[in-house]
Amino acid sequence: TGYYGDGLNAIIVFAACFLPDSSRTDYNYVMENLFLYVISTLELMVAEDYMIVYLNGATPRRRMPGLGWMKKCYQMIDRRLRKNLKSFIIVHPSWFIRTILAVTRPFISSKFSSKIQYVNTLAELREMIPMEYVDIPESIVKYDEEKYIKRRMRTSCLSNDPEITSAEQE
Repeated sequence: TGYYGDGLNAIIVFAACFLPDSSRTDYNYVMENLFLYVISTLELMVAEDYMIVYLNGATPRRRMPGLGWMKKCYQMIDRRLRKNLKSFIIVHPSWFIRTILAVTRPFISSKFSSKIQYVNTLAELREMIPMEYVDIPESIVKYDEEKYIKRRMRTSCLSNDPEITSAEQE
């Protein structure tokens, strides 16, 4: 958790890689109590506008929350909290997250949908929010660095491909 702006508005950081494994026998119980904890914490912290930064990178599929759980969470959030949410930033969005949000878009309010932003790198996130108050877990930083290296290698390979290079010159 961190703060931004003159009014010190809250930035809530949620790292999915720390969610429980869905193979746990008490998974539903743990997830429900986790959600209740998050909501009660938000209600105490948030008096003004706030943003949520959802760190999706370095998260195995078995730790990602399911569609049903996300829908239930959205429905249980108090109107004041939904209204004061200024942006919901998803860092390192997977195709799964993008698909779920695309499928559910008709069922959630257009106001909420407009608050969702995708960010592919921590560098992009740094351009959007002040990072000095935001604690990013080491596993996410490492994931971001590895992803950046892979992207640079792919770009380098493509620029060395004679077919692509000659096509670009035409």
